[in-house]
Amino acid sequence: MDTAAAPAASSGVDFSTPLTILYHDADLVAVYKPAGWLVHRSAIARHEKRFVLQRLRDQIGQHVWPVHRLDQGTCGLLVFALNKESCQQLARAFAEQRVQKTYLALVRGWLPQQVEVDYALRPEDSAPDAPPQSAQTTLRCLATLDWPQSYDPRHPSTRASLVLAQPHTGRRHQIRRHLKHVAHPILGDATHGKGALNRWWAQRLGGQRLWLHAHALQLRHPRTGEALALTADWHALPQVPEVQQWQHMLQLPGWQTVAPWPGSCSVI
Repeated sequence: MDTAAAPAASSGVDFSTPLTILYHDADLVAVYKPAGWLVHRSAIARHEKRFVLQRLRDQIGQHVWPVHRLDQGTCGLLVFALNKESCQQLARAFAEQRVQKTYLALVRGWLPQQVEVDYALRPEDSAPDAPPQSAQTTLRCLATLDWPQSYDPRHPSTRASLVLAQPHTGRRHQIRRHLKHVAHPILGDATHGKGALNRWWAQRLGGQRLWLHAHALQLRHPRTGEALALTADWHALPQVPEVQQWQHMLQLPGWQTVAPWPGSCSVI
């Protein structure tokens, strides 16, 4: 098997370029969030200078309201409201779990074909005696990779899986924590993964990054009630370095398809 590495995953994002807008009307706007950006300013990250909210506000020349969050290391689809009424409607839809969210992740090992995770999570910034909150995620294995080099001397090769994750609740770091719970942490996850394994894969995939991509949202339009299917379609984002990294990684020899995956994230 050819083990040529992917392009460097820790570089390539030009933070001076405009954000890529995926959908825009009078009530909401969806953008592609690059990895490494915060959604908005935060007191716990005073040193950071890359914020989607402020950049988008300046880019489109109007105020925007965040209605959900993505971790700093996560790339992909992010939605903002463009007026207070839409903000209230969209925020309520996310809070009431009426938004279907789809993510892609590259994880350690071979995940079973489908796993339903029902594992309560205690808020990470809460007191030790805080009660855990219910959390459910559906995990589907889309493809498996058998890398011919060995990370663990007990095994002749090293395995990874491409996983489609659909969280049904909105707990912080839910997908990352649930994948850790089932012993398939996301590669590059410095908090919930294994540092030595992350570094081993980074050498082979071209650099360190969190391999988690917010790919699609299905929700109702906040004003009309029309069904909206918003997608960070890779075919429309060939210029995005992270999309190029995903594409290159999925073209490496050795992948075996387990289940069909969305055409919007197929290899170009």
